Amino acid sequence: MDYLTILYQFNTYWIAIMDNLTMVTNKVSEGFIGQRSVLVPTNNQSKLALNPLSSMLYVTAAGYYPLALNHDRERTYGSEDYILIYCVDGSGWIEIDGVRNIAEANTFYIIPPGQRHHYGSSGKNPWSIYWLHFTGSNAAVIYNSYESFALKNNYVVYNQNRIDEFSYLMDLLESDLNPYFLEVAYVKLIGLLGTFIFAGDAGYTPEPDSIDASVAFMKLHIKSNFLISDFARQANYSVSRYSELFRQRTGYAPMQYFNHLKIHMACQYLSFTSMSVKQICNELGYDDQYYFSRLFKKITTHPPLKYRKANKI
Repeated sequence: MDYLTILYQFNTYWIAIMDNLTMVTNKVSEGFIGQRSVLVPTNNQSKLALNPLSSMLYVTAAGYYPLALNHDRERTYGSEDYILIYCVDGSGWIEIDGVRNIAEANTFYIIPPGQRHHYGSSGKNPWSIYWLHFTGSNAAVIYNSYESFALKNNYVVYNQNRIDEFSYLMDLLESDLNPYFLEVAYVKLIGLLGTFIFAGDAGYTPEPDSIDASVAFMKLHIKSNFLISDFARQANYSVSRYSELFRQRTGYAPMQYFNHLKIHMACQYLSFTSMSVKQICNELGYDDQYYFSRLFKKITTHPPLKYRKANKI
């Protein structure tokens, strides 16, 4: 079965599932399973703004929202900062001053300050995004470069180093910034932004890869049970090589990602249907209800019934 057939079947299947749920959209701005976010404290922002080097460009907040179902954020009067949104999986939309753009995997957008905007995740194929807010005396120069070089072609080839730089920058921002780290933060940020704006991918047409196809296969067969060897065979890799590539691409081990998909679907069943925990268990291919409940609590931090009570629509 080729890649496009897998994606077509997955999209058809996923739409059918989501349409069959009695859904009233529960919009949320944050609080996703596995998320990470860093808000730079005011005292550290002051340090960044006063340092001769970092004052030219610095981060005020950054984060990662995986499989962010129902993610929705609207700012009527815009933000004080520039906002970078980088979609690594799934899809969503970004609306700036009434103009809506579709955000798909490996695309990015920069929202300028002071402009009304609204963005959110697809209900049928929720996005996973990295994001950051940045400002500084040279922030407008960066945005002008974005308008010149990347606005009309905002696709970037997936690069694990870019993801690592996001993580390192968040680690750095969580530290007590001394003068050395202030300047490291500036160098890291300008390097990270450069991987987007000056990626040199103009005219590039993305080629599907086996890990993308594997993720689509998981979503298509979310009710089934598989071993990691099954996924590796489907992707034409050894188990060790497949696991390495999958973790680089998604940040998760393959079976961990597959279980997260199942638990995210279980959350929807608990919130939007009257199915019992046992029925949901069976629906998602779990034979042992107690194992399912332990896994659900491990991933969401709440037992299934407690989650339902707090999130029932």
